[in-house]
Amino acid sequence: MAHLSRSPADRERFICIYPAYINSKKTLAEGRRIPIEKAAPNPTCSEIQEVCSTAGLTALAENNKMYTREWNRDAQFRGRVRVQIKLEDGSLCLEQFPSRQAIMLYVAEMIPKLKTRTQKTGSGDQTLQPGEGGKKSKKKKK
Repeated sequence: MAHLSRSPADRERFICIYPAYINSKKTLAEGRRIPIEKAAPNPTCSEIQEVCSTAGLTALAENNKMYTREWNRDAQFRGRVRVQIKLEDGSLCLEQFPSRQAIMLYVAEMIPKLKTRTQKTGSGDQTLQPGEGGKKSKKKKK
């Protein structure tokens, strides 16, 4: 990772995204940087990296880093993702991501659609429905 910080030009091509920047559970004072209605609930570094990589961006997770405003030291709140937005010549890597804000909004929109998120909610709903149905039918029999 040291190769990113050799020169100022290298650092300008990569931006840092901490999970707090796009977390709908955070306030602006706690570090959220996008509108709450567009933010994702409790995003993780691996989810941010997955979305960026899928979009065609170069994304590197740094799991040992901590956001300065983050008081919770749990593993799920650790880390940051370095995302390359510009090439060496200064041109954009991908035209649809001209700024840090554009990337954060895109990532926050895509995280709830990830398979890991949809499978978790889907399996939770399936286990609740049979249980509720069984309880209702028992009440009808009494």
